[in-house]
Amino acid sequence: MIKSEAKDKDQNIDVSKDNEANLREPDAKKSEENENVKEKSDEEKLKELQEKLLRTMAEMENQRRRFEKEKEEAFEFGGFNLAQESLSLLDNLDRAVTSFKEDENFKKYKDFNKIIDGIEIVKKDLISIFKKNGIEVIECINKKFDPNYHQAMLEVENDNKDVGIVVQEIQKGYMMKKRLLRPSLVGVTKKNDKKTQ
Repeated sequence: MIKSEAKDKDQNIDVSKDNEANLREPDAKKSEENENVKEKSDEEKLKELQEKLLRTMAEMENQRRRFEKEKEEAFEFGGFNLAQESLSLLDNLDRAVTSFKEDENFKKYKDFNKIIDGIEIVKKDLISIFKKNGIEVIECINKKFDPNYHQAMLEVENDNKDVGIVVQEIQKGYMMKKRLLRPSLVGVTKKNDKKTQ
């Protein structure tokens, strides 16, 4: 029995060695799988970082373009508010000339024509400055009413023209480089109510 016990012990040792080997193999397999997972996660991390970098670079480029556009607009339309306020000067010069010409007592003054000529020269200079800066008058008489450029102040009965034609300009409108500076205040045609009834 001693010999058989020794054989059993030897077999048990062999079996335990086999079990250890078997136990080690899955651990080795697991460690290899873990390394693959780590490698994949490293590769995935690298891809994610590359994508983030590309997105950041695209955002920076878009922001650069936006800043350039804003800079150009600031340069081009920087004087927009000043131009808008200056239009009242031109309106007042027109009103002054009109009031002087309608005043019979003022017409008797010997230097009447010189004063009117002086005002007209100032007005022409101001218009010239406006043109140099891209500010132009909106032509509206006998044109179709356009709410983008005109503001209707009154309706005028007129059977000779189509409905919605501008026949009266109350205040001139202006554009500044394709941007509306001030709309024209206008009178627009409408059909005679009595004839339509």
